[in-house]
Amino acid sequence: MSIIVHHLGEVGYHDTWQKMQDFTNSRQANAPDELWFLQHPSVYTLGKNGKPEHVLDAAGIPVVNSDRGGQVTYHGPGQVVVYTMLNLTRLKIGVRELVTDLEQSIIDLLADYAVAASARREAPGVYVKDAKIAALGLRVRKGCCFHGLALNVDMDLEPFARINPCGFEGLKVTQLKDFVADIKIEEVADNLQRRLISKFSYE
Repeated sequence: MSIIVHHLGEVGYHDTWQKMQDFTNSRQANAPDELWFLQHPSVYTLGKNGKPEHVLDAAGIPVVNSDRGGQVTYHGPGQVVVYTMLNLTRLKIGVRELVTDLEQSIIDLLADYAVAASARREAPGVYVKDAKIAALGLRVRKGCCFHGLALNVDMDLEPFARINPCGFEGLKVTQLKDFVADIKIEEVADNLQRRLISKFSYE
């Protein structure tokens, strides 16, 4: 089973979201899965059932109502975003297993940098002690998923202080640079790519 990987650089949220929907709506059963690695300019996104009151003070940062799962999160430069365009029916996995596999891939990646992390079943994502370092938000249509994960690597974390991250008041947020001073985002993206391809048994 093969997969196509795209490294798109920094791209706007709206355009990328539209391309994800177009890809998912038009894909055929035998179409290869894809992983899109990218960064977004500063933007807050609300999940399908996200509550606007969790955006405390956008302070000029755009707020987008998205169709993914989850509550509010922040995307910005220095964060690795991976959109997982996967045919779950073909992979023979459900959404819960997908979430677990994505979380574990990030946990294993962080372990490579001697950063101990864990997942919480009641609050999807990856945490270092009590601080969130990666968020997940997915959507499934016709047995195929889109949207994906966001891993904080080397970014300005201040905008997280102006929301209730993932709907949790006072939730602390961290990033890999806080533990590895000379981290390179391109290196992290490449390592995560290898982890994900291995996790889902792609060639």
